[in-house]
Amino acid sequence: MPRMNGFFTSRAAGNKSWIWLVVLNAAVLSPIPPVSAQVSSRGVNAALLQDAAQSIAAGDLDRAENELQSILRISPDEYQALNFLGIVRAQQRREAEAEKIFRQVIRRKPDFASAHVNLGLLYVQMNRPEDAVPELQGALRLAPDRTDAADALVAVWQGQARAAVSSGDTEKALSLLIQARKLAADNPEVQFEFGMVGLRMSLLPDALDGFQRTLKLRPNDPGATYGLGRTYMEMSRFDDARQQFAKYLALRPNDASAHYALGMALAALEHSDEARNEFEKSAKIAPVQTESYCQLGRLDLNSGDLSSAENYFRRSLDRDPKNSCALTGLGRVDFGRKDFTEAVDFLQTAIAVDASLREAHYYLGLTYARMGKHEASEHQLQIATQLEHEEVEKHRTIFRIEDPAKLDQAVSPTPQ
Repeated sequence: MPRMNGFFTSRAAGNKSWIWLVVLNAAVLSPIPPVSAQVSSRGVNAALLQDAAQSIAAGDLDRAENELQSILRISPDEYQALNFLGIVRAQQRREAEAEKIFRQVIRRKPDFASAHVNLGLLYVQMNRPEDAVPELQGALRLAPDRTDAADALVAVWQGQARAAVSSGDTEKALSLLIQARKLAADNPEVQFEFGMVGLRMSLLPDALDGFQRTLKLRPNDPGATYGLGRTYMEMSRFDDARQQFAKYLALRPNDASAHYALGMALAALEHSDEARNEFEKSAKIAPVQTESYCQLGRLDLNSGDLSSAENYFRRSLDRDPKNSCALTGLGRVDFGRKDFTEAVDFLQTAIAVDASLREAHYYLGLTYARMGKHEASEHQLQIATQLEHEEVEKHRTIFRIEDPAKLDQAVSPTPQ
């Protein structure tokens, strides 16, 4: 089945809005108590800090800095003022200074969650996700209700998971998304990406769970609907797959891959006429493809129309000379015509392209038997039987990865 494109493309986690963060801090700090006895005694009160926060939120960084410096001249270690000054520096893209300031705040006040959040977000802004994670985890240990820290941490893990998928490290991606799911069970993007990684790794019950949770959170989501259909196909739940692909096509009726997928589900259910209709729609929408032509050839082959089947298979090979489906199909056509020498050539070529093709090994074994090559026939039939056994075992050994005790252990932040 053709793969969906575009559903797991990297979407930058994005920097948390510093202005939004200031508004949050301002809300948390209102009304702000005197910043220190020393400052209060010299006539500088909490209103000055509140004004600085409002100035940052309004984008007036110069005014905010003047107000903050007024406090810091009197009380250089005032941690709340330093925290806001760090935000100003981050807004100014003076990131090295911002990092130094936030580190100073944390040394001064290790249990000040906002400084850990801000430093974590600064590292995100600086494209240093590995440094961001422990700061955001530290903030959540100090203040478990800090949704800003949780959201940022989940976004970092998602970004890392996408990068891992792009580099082929699906196990790492899965581990990261397990953690993200633990922290953000109601995030449909996390659930969807978990489902996609599960599908890539053939962890089908987990893929199923990810897509179903996505659809509970975001009904009629096209990607999750299609992904759920693909999962059902892998699980041989063909009628369930048919329903999902039909739902997807109600949302996106001009998707050639979805018509192909629905055709595959219908063919598996032996609804040949309906399957043919879907393959023809797919080919009409995307004439340059090979998959639907090949499946039309298979339908004709199964109905005994060898000439029509050959035509479809050759159309596929014209576009892709290494199309293993078409090569196998032409081998079967020649087998049906008792042209065994030609059948062997096509079937051997198909196996050279993809040695895991059980059908090609099976028909090559039958062809050798017709040619009197009994030892070669037995060898190919044994391979076909072994491949069939492996396919059955693959479905039998599908397992759930999420053991609750292990999951809790996996997502527990490492102490700093």
